Amino acid sequence: MSADRHYTLLIALLAILTLALFLLSLTTGPAGIAFAHSMKALLSDKADGVALIMREIRLPRALLGLMIGATLGLSGAVLQGYLRNPLAEPGLLGISASASLGAVLAIYTGLSASFLLALPLAALAGAVAAVLVVQAIAGARGGALLVILAGIAISSFAGAMTSLALNLSPNPFAAVEIMFWMLGSLTDRSMVHVWLAAPFMLIGWAMLGSLGRALDALTLGSETAASMGIGLRKVQFLAVFGTAAGVGAATAVAGAIGFVGLVVPHILRPLVGARPSRLLPASALGGACMVLAADILVRIVAPERDLKLGVLTAIVGAPFFLWLVFRTRRSLL
Repeated sequence: MSADRHYTLLIALLAILTLALFLLSLTTGPAGIAFAHSMKALLSDKADGVALIMREIRLPRALLGLMIGATLGLSGAVLQGYLRNPLAEPGLLGISASASLGAVLAIYTGLSASFLLALPLAALAGAVAAVLVVQAIAGARGGALLVILAGIAISSFAGAMTSLALNLSPNPFAAVEIMFWMLGSLTDRSMVHVWLAAPFMLIGWAMLGSLGRALDALTLGSETAASMGIGLRKVQFLAVFGTAAGVGAATAVAGAIGFVGLVVPHILRPLVGARPSRLLPASALGGACMVLAADILVRIVAPERDLKLGVLTAIVGAPFFLWLVFRTRRSLL
């Protein structure tokens, strides 16, 4: 089988798996509604209890799982290609930590209790602030190393400020809410969250998806890519701001969901070959599959304990990360 046919088959299989998991997510829950009944209620004009569950609870949750997974997978593939670092993932730029800090401040100050959208809007503001600071520190001529160092600094500062907010919180209930939100979850999300996150994610997808040719050229080195007409400043802008738009929106509505952007590109890279442009759509679909599957599992494994989505992805991702570090160390020996 040729490489092109193999790649087409892989994308088709990932698309089918994504659709199957999306439908399964729509029909999984404590209500125990049959598949046919669920789909009929979702597509009907009735306003009964089953239709309300499908449209107001399960549909937003499935849509956000799809969108957030695709965003994390795509941004992880782009950052690993741009930074040429196999350990790169969206959290490396400090966007997730800063978005979490914005949401924590909204909870800490009580804004989230007085205004429904205060929490996601504050998280988006934190993501925007992070990327502006990273871009300012790295500078227009800053390379991948400066972007990584700036991101690590911002992530460390945001994490420290989040810990400070927890430490100084006078309300124990607010502290518990902060901790639960930081664990990442799609529970109790509505279509309002979908509509809030969708425009930013679409912008992020457009910016990141346009980098395929540039990432292919960067595999030959920065100087070679520049000689081929690739604008390195433009690539940096699209990679950083595209990640900020997509991952910032994802963190704003679901909290911190880690390791998806790290794990998925590594799993799929051997299957798509050496061209980063082919990894982008595959990682987007793979990320959607991973988040949808994890969200289905949290509803099955411990539905009465409200197991958090970010906890499950970390349980899967952390051992993989350690294995990746070990493999990288062995390759350097």
